[in-house]
Amino acid sequence: MSNVSYLTGEGLKKLKEELHQLESVERPSISAQIGEARDKGDLSENAEYDAAKEAQGLLEMKISQIKTILANSRIIDESKIDTSKVQLLNKVKIKNLKNNAEMTYTLVPESEANLKEGKLSISTPIAKGLLGKVVGDHAEIQVPSGLMTFEIVEISI
Repeated sequence: MSNVSYLTGEGLKKLKEELHQLESVERPSISAQIGEARDKGDLSENAEYDAAKEAQGLLEMKISQIKTILANSRIIDESKIDTSKVQLLNKVKIKNLKNNAEMTYTLVPESEANLKEGKLSISTPIAKGLLGKVVGDHAEIQVPSGLMTFEIVEISI
């Protein structure tokens, strides 16, 4: 049984665009590579053919994974997001109490995480430790480098 994936409207659009790219551009390209390799003769000793078939298998697996995610996805209604406590799609400003460094992260579904854009996966230890907290709360979070304590400074959309 498949897990439900929660996506934003933006995340859904990106996944659909990626699927379209894979199906309409990359799939025909790999088919052409297989055809060219097949035309070169003996398939039992043809490394190009083997490589193209392997690439085709990986591509089809990725297409299948994206289709599964899309089939089991639920769109998050961003207009109904509550900012009284930390939850999915909240932008959270936190302060590291050890060094007073402030950071701002948006908690997003795992498939949309991108640390460069400040989008932190909801499945990370930090995000899990922040869930349910309100402004002013302290969160002690166990990370690979040890125990860190953060203060929730601000919650927004």
